[in-house]
Amino acid sequence: MNPNLTTVSRHLESIFSSVADEAARQTGFVQRQSKLGGSEFARTLVFGWLQNPQATLEELAQCSTALGVRISPQGLDKRFGPRAAAFFERLLHEAVLRVVSADPVTIPLLQRFPGGVCLIDNTSLTLPPAFTEAWRASGAGPEKDVAGMKVHVRLDLVDGTLTGPFIHPGYVSEQTTIQKAPPLPPGALRLADMGFFSLESLEALNQEQVCWLTRVQFNTRFRDGNGQVWTFPAFVAQLQGDRVDVPILLGLDQRIPCRLIVVRASPEVVEKRRERLQKYLRRRGKVHPDRWLLAEWTIYVTNIPAERLSVEEALLLARCRWQIELLFKLWKSEGRVDESRSHKPWKVLCEIYAKLLGMVVQHWLLLVGCWSHANRSLVKASRTVRRYVWPLALVLTRGHLVHGILMHLQRCLATGCRVNRRRRAPPTHQLLLALSKAG
Repeated sequence: MNPNLTTVSRHLESIFSSVADEAARQTGFVQRQSKLGGSEFARTLVFGWLQNPQATLEELAQCSTALGVRISPQGLDKRFGPRAAAFFERLLHEAVLRVVSADPVTIPLLQRFPGGVCLIDNTSLTLPPAFTEAWRASGAGPEKDVAGMKVHVRLDLVDGTLTGPFIHPGYVSEQTTIQKAPPLPPGALRLADMGFFSLESLEALNQEQVCWLTRVQFNTRFRDGNGQVWTFPAFVAQLQGDRVDVPILLGLDQRIPCRLIVVRASPEVVEKRRERLQKYLRRRGKVHPDRWLLAEWTIYVTNIPAERLSVEEALLLARCRWQIELLFKLWKSEGRVDESRSHKPWKVLCEIYAKLLGMVVQHWLLLVGCWSHANRSLVKASRTVRRYVWPLALVLTRGHLVHGILMHLQRCLATGCRVNRRRRAPPTHQLLLALSKAG
């Protein structure tokens, strides 16, 4: 028996039975004997919306009836409230605590990091204005009627382990979200965007024996091998060649030993960066002059020594960070976690929690079916998953039938859910495999 498949089966059975019923009692969603208990309510909404993210109340009521609980669309609608939202929040938290990993993907560059290649990012979801006080959006002051949620996620590109999603109010900074997440394992490589950059965090990662590869804020100072202090714009302005790979001490006070990698960007990349700066200029009215200069260069700092990671490998690993953006795109375009047919605030909040829990379930199923294939297509695989989730919901109380459906789904995901090979604009996995062969 596949141990990963067994783990997923066990997690699904517990979350959508005993754990759901206990969460319903603890949050007050179920206060007395009810025909629609926590497990039935969770399976109805999570699997109903996972199968069809735009399901109506009528369709969800049919799902409940299929589970053996007859309820009208109006009766189901009355269940959405603060206690239902607390129930789904608790259930999502319980699911996040459970770890599922796939067989490691066989890409030598990624397997070079025994703690995994961990991609870290946040995505934002809009909430109804009624939640402005509790869920103030980013950049929204007290006078603005705007509410939002920030979702923090960590994804291990090697074995697919998903850490999160962790939920925060929209105004919370990236630094705060990452501080509240579990620590990275020693030997891991952290890839995160500029919002997570801080000299203090890089120092902490060094202490934890975690590797990092990151862009830098343009006003950060550093010392070169001769002790001269530079800003990044001043440094690139005096460069003569197209590439630099030198040791530096990052930060005036911290003096973090690391490598500085500077590569002149291609004309196509420079043009795209300047277009983004033009949009920013039109929106904000000004752009710092140094940003136009830095648009011509790709700049990274890393604590990984040159003998362990070449410049070409570093640039390709940095490109891998976009895989978590693709995960968020999958959740929003296929899972519709940021959409609702309703305008009722509590129903919208319940729907977000239920759909996020559905994305966790979907990810577990993807791990046992196709993650170990470097050329997997998560979009194609997610559509396959949706065809099987409702039969799975119907048998979750019968362990042997759950295992049978998961085995069948696993075989289907292993066939056809692949990214086509491309000569022009090859996908990241294709570049990683080509680099491994070249090495």
